[in-house]
Amino acid sequence: MATNQENSGEKTMSGQVAVVTGGSTGIGLATARELVSLGARVVVFARESAALRALEGQPGISVLAGDVSRDADVVRLFAEVRREHGHLDALFVNAGIAEFVSLEDADEAHYQRLFDTNVRGAFLTAKHAAPLLATGASVVFTSSVAADLGAPLCSLYGATKAAVTAFARNVATEWLERGVRVNVVAPGPTETPIQAKASVSAEGLARMVPFVMSRMRLGRMARAEEIARVVAFLLSPASSFVNGQNLAVDGGMTGL
Repeated sequence: MATNQENSGEKTMSGQVAVVTGGSTGIGLATARELVSLGARVVVFARESAALRALEGQPGISVLAGDVSRDADVVRLFAEVRREHGHLDALFVNAGIAEFVSLEDADEAHYQRLFDTNVRGAFLTAKHAAPLLATGASVVFTSSVAADLGAPLCSLYGATKAAVTAFARNVATEWLERGVRVNVVAPGPTETPIQAKASVSAEGLARMVPFVMSRMRLGRMARAEEIARVVAFLLSPASSFVNGQNLAVDGGMTGL
């Protein structure tokens, strides 16, 4: 389906270089495609999967397999970006996992998996991207409404997303003098593969679903493309005066 930008002929990111982590499915994939529609050249970074391989050869997209929680993999990603493009105009720090268990059932392995991917991964991505970010570049981090809402089975997951939000806000301040903008998008429940892959028991679902559905102000979950359009706006020059913001894209879940 054509975007408004495509319909109007606008290519607000023509010639720009973007990296999307966690970009082989869901919000990341939808964002990569949206950025391409705006004229960007997009490097998609994700764990090895059939979905990632399926993107190979698509116009405007190049792919690289790796894990954001592994320093060597992230170093390799940005070494490749430097070799192929020399700089970076847009960065979507999106890779993450979701596991929903009660605090009583959580263990150290659960904690480690969530914090390694969601928090350490965001740190490594921002750190190693920094030398490549051009003046005027834009960075967007993916958080979640779980960081602020308070929900059953979300104590650790929500904590990781709150950490990402705080990290991004401080990075935004640090990079002001470089002319690099940093913002956060906090999606509400979204129809993506992460929902199916999230670790949650049947009993947990019975607790979570009524809570979530009672707060769906628009009566449905978001579509990945709806989140992607917001991310693409923040990554593009169209949002040149937006900086240091945490934008909930949740259909009013946290605001109404």
